Amino acid sequence: MNIIILGAGQVGASVAENLVGESNDITVVDKDERLLTYLQNHLDLRVVQGHGAHPGVLQQAGAEDADLLLAVTNSDETNMVACQIASTLFNVPTRIARVREQDYLHHPQLFGPDAIAISEPISPESLVTHALQRLVDYPDALQVLDFAEGKVQLVAIKAYYGGPLVGHELRAIHDHIPDVESRVAAIYRRDRAIIPEGHQVIEPDDEIFFLAATPHVRTVMAEMRRLDKPAKRVVIGGGGNIGKRLAEALENTYHVKLIEHNNERAIQIAAELNKTIVLQGDVADETLLQEAGIQNADIFCAVTNDDQLNILSAMLAKRLGAHKVMTLINKAAYVDLVESSTIDIAISPQQFTIGSLLARVRRGDVVRVHALRRGAAEAIEAIAHGTPGSSKVVGRRIDEIKLPAGAIIGAIVRGEEVIMAHHNTVINAEDHVILFLVDKTRITEVERLFQVGLSFF
Repeated sequence: MNIIILGAGQVGASVAENLVGESNDITVVDKDERLLTYLQNHLDLRVVQGHGAHPGVLQQAGAEDADLLLAVTNSDETNMVACQIASTLFNVPTRIARVREQDYLHHPQLFGPDAIAISEPISPESLVTHALQRLVDYPDALQVLDFAEGKVQLVAIKAYYGGPLVGHELRAIHDHIPDVESRVAAIYRRDRAIIPEGHQVIEPDDEIFFLAATPHVRTVMAEMRRLDKPAKRVVIGGGGNIGKRLAEALENTYHVKLIEHNNERAIQIAAELNKTIVLQGDVADETLLQEAGIQNADIFCAVTNDDQLNILSAMLAKRLGAHKVMTLINKAAYVDLVESSTIDIAISPQQFTIGSLLARVRRGDVVRVHALRRGAAEAIEAIAHGTPGSSKVVGRRIDEIKLPAGAIIGAIVRGEEVIMAHHNTVINAEDHVILFLVDKTRITEVERLFQVGLSFF
């Protein structure tokens, strides 16, 4: 696939790194020669220096032969104009733009065939806010990801001493909760992936990824560890787009306090939110955190635009008594350092944006992609099409499908029915199949399985 990426910043560079090894021809466009030189020295791709919305620059980047344009510069307006030009002048079939300004997103009629020619706008702030909301809803989880419009969830959780299944074989889960079906998709032990088998014994500190129908998630989690009480009090550090949207999403269910440094912004947020208490001041101010009741907070979320401030405030909140602390980290180099500290969860906006973009790049009918383990693993939702004669999966039992090593089919959604996958489960046409890939470099083999043969047409 010929792909043009506009913007060599953190998102553009991360997307390029993810796609360049998957038999794609990548061209990255940016005005910053330094960023382009770095990418060209580290990845097998082309670079073009210039303004991404200028027709001449797009032509130089190969827009006439491009299959996909990803516009992820820091300017919404540049991204939108670039998509329009790519459609009007070069007939690029798929055009995806990062759009951050909520005022644009509140008017979906702006985007489409008869308006601005964006195939789909992507909002990193919306994706991150949704991820944070899920983690507040499930305070014991490390990650919570939705599939099939929320019918199924993939949950990452750390097993602790005291969990009913810890020290027992995986197959024992059916004896503990016979009326609830779930599927362990992967186990990570000391950062090494273990393919789950029935005889596998769960050890303390194992990081376990499991799939379950959404109503059953808490029941399965309780088998891995003693669950904390549901969160009630949430303190948010930072009143930017993410902080404000998170407060808006939580304030009708939780007691929410938000700290914002800028006085005018704090006043504006307080006027626009209904139940959130807004405090003006430094999020890393110990006295202000104590006034916000951090010692009684169930969750503290640091979501400013400053990584170092997020890390500092989260560590301080933890020391002052916050039960669980989460922080937004833009620089990938900080993530490992943070997760080995007192901070419970580090959220990388790039990973959520990348997952959303990858779903548009994957061959076959892949409708959702979640990048996991810093991009090393993936969870995908693919729709099976065709007939037993034209498809490699339709009409076949799971144990008959030639999955690559490290790939597991965890669940199938058939209409409104959620089916946990077993070796004798048969896949039907139009099933939504949820897979976990320990090694994302095998993704092309999975894509081929879900591509329909010519006889289907």
